[in-house]
Amino acid sequence: MAKHSFFVTGTDTGVGKTLVSAAILHAARAMGKHTLAMKPIASGCERTPEGLRNEDALILQNAITEPLAYELINPVALEPAIAPHVAAEQAGRHITSDRLVGFCRGLQIRPADLLLVEGAGGWRVPLNDRETYSEFPRQLAMPVILVVSLRLGCINHALLTAEAIRSDGLRVAGWVANRTEEEPMGCEQDTLNYLVNHMAAPCLGILPWLEQARPEMLAGYLNIDGLFEN
Repeated sequence: MAKHSFFVTGTDTGVGKTLVSAAILHAARAMGKHTLAMKPIASGCERTPEGLRNEDALILQNAITEPLAYELINPVALEPAIAPHVAAEQAGRHITSDRLVGFCRGLQIRPADLLLVEGAGGWRVPLNDRETYSEFPRQLAMPVILVVSLRLGCINHALLTAEAIRSDGLRVAGWVANRTEEEPMGCEQDTLNYLVNHMAAPCLGILPWLEQARPEMLAGYLNIDGLFEN
């Protein structure tokens, strides 16, 4: 059974959740850990001879140590590059938290040291008319890793997201600051200092902006020892 499972969310869409997740997986690999990962829902998939494929899910597949069929990593693949609940509706599919939990538990019973589950967008992205994506990790009591994009407004977004995670009864296991733009934000160090002092969770790393960013390159900027302590 996977010893340590974490749900990866972000302060918004486009903050680098997949890049951070893959970097964590590479850092764990360097520690000799056995890893699994999944992205239960992925929109913006491309048609291939093998079926619908999502670039982010393929990145996770390449980063894990244990071989997994694509369908186990991304069980709900949607073609339109729009919000998952809208893409699912257009595809005539109904996504529920219970169904995602079933997919995840199928991976949790596999032997591994680490399982990362990457969400879609931010914490309150809708799954359907009644549920948001946050219901999924809540049902699994899964600790959360928060990806914070270093840009104007990130303090507010990070603190509000962490507050929502905790109000749902989950632990913020750590957060990663990610530079998603080449030009650093103004007063970046002041922003980082504030987040370190007010997030009430460990900073797992500060990732630089790289024009050709690869997860294995960014793994060296992370300290994930604490993820394996409990």
